[in-house]
Amino acid sequence: MGFAEELKNASAADWDAAVQHPFVDHLIQGSLADADLRRYLVQDYQFCDAFTALLGQAVASAPSLPSRLVFARVLGAFASDENTYFQDSFDELGVPEQERRSPALAATTKEFDALMRNALTTRSYPNVLAVLLVAEWLYGDWAARAGDPATWPSAPKHADWIRLHNNPEYNAWVTWLRNEFNAVEPQTPEAREVVAQTFRAAVRLEREFFDTARGDVPAETGRESSESQPLGSPR
Repeated sequence: MGFAEELKNASAADWDAAVQHPFVDHLIQGSLADADLRRYLVQDYQFCDAFTALLGQAVASAPSLPSRLVFARVLGAFASDENTYFQDSFDELGVPEQERRSPALAATTKEFDALMRNALTTRSYPNVLAVLLVAEWLYGDWAARAGDPATWPSAPKHADWIRLHNNPEYNAWVTWLRNEFNAVEPQTPEAREVVAQTFRAAVRLEREFFDTARGDVPAETGRESSESQPLGSPR
């Protein structure tokens, strides 16, 4: 068992709760309320700045050119295909520009953004990978639940979000990222625990983020900082 699998098993309760979340159920069934999808997408879009920076730090701290090139390719795709999905969905859901760029943030959104930025400031390749791996692997797991594309919802706002996280290229990226994470497993107990804490926090926040999307956790009023200007999608 690799380090990634070990950490996933240690967070199995939160991981499974996120993958099997009612929000995901309704998304896959095509019955997700527009209000819930809108709330989710607006909040999710706010991670773009920190997530882009994490991918950039991965390019900078990766141990070899082949690894750097993988992250560079993902960074390019991240700023194009998924951003198109966000903009199209925002248009369909009637999200004004101001709400897209500077909404009231849920506490979970703020905490997740802070986790990304903390990992970024460490400049630790394993710590950066821990956040990226959770975000991508967990999304691949829930999207795999959708099964045969022929059974997916007909509405693009639902089906395209599934497709972005359930396709051969995405699945190969998640497998590569997991193998890369296992290959740079920290060798000291102290360093392992730092990465494990980051991994656990990311899994917990993924579950809580789905709670927020359903309106179980209200967004706070106002925005504490305007330093983050989203350029694309965090996934």
